[in-house]
Amino acid sequence: MPLIRPSTEHDLPAITRIYAHHVLHGTGTFETTPPTLEEMTARRADVLSKGLPWLVAEEAGEVLGYAYGNWFKPRPAYRFSVEDSIYLAPEAAGKGLGRALLAELLATLERSGIRKVMAVIGDSANAGSIGVHKALGFEQVGVVQACGWKFGRWLDIVMMQRAIGEGDRTPPEGEA
Repeated sequence: MPLIRPSTEHDLPAITRIYAHHVLHGTGTFETTPPTLEEMTARRADVLSKGLPWLVAEEAGEVLGYAYGNWFKPRPAYRFSVEDSIYLAPEAAGKGLGRALLAELLATLERSGIRKVMAVIGDSANAGSIGVHKALGFEQVGVVQACGWKFGRWLDIVMMQRAIGEGDRTPPEGEA
């Protein structure tokens, strides 16, 4: 099984290549132009500056996928809620790596005090992403129909959620 670990700056060329593949060939992201290495470097730095995780899965020194959590919304009341993102190299799909990355991401987020994780999944036909989230306890809470235009067609987004840690059972420490 591949090693799942915190990302480093050395991982960014592979992360950028993996994401570019999904931008150019997939509907899991609604971006249409692949970000540059400099842009991906800035995105990772932004996530890490918030104390949130950016993980990679590597095997034999090769990065095969990555996952991170970023604030669901920037307003302070959302500070216990994140949106997850997971992307795999094409050759790594269908081997359980997405599930392993998401499981480790959830554990890392829980340790940092996050209580709610949202998945905003591009394309309601994205069975892989929907399936891995469902397998790890996410529930579908809605579909926004035809909100993205890519590859000459309208695409939906599927909204899923999962409570972690204390969830909504108790107020956050110091907030009662």
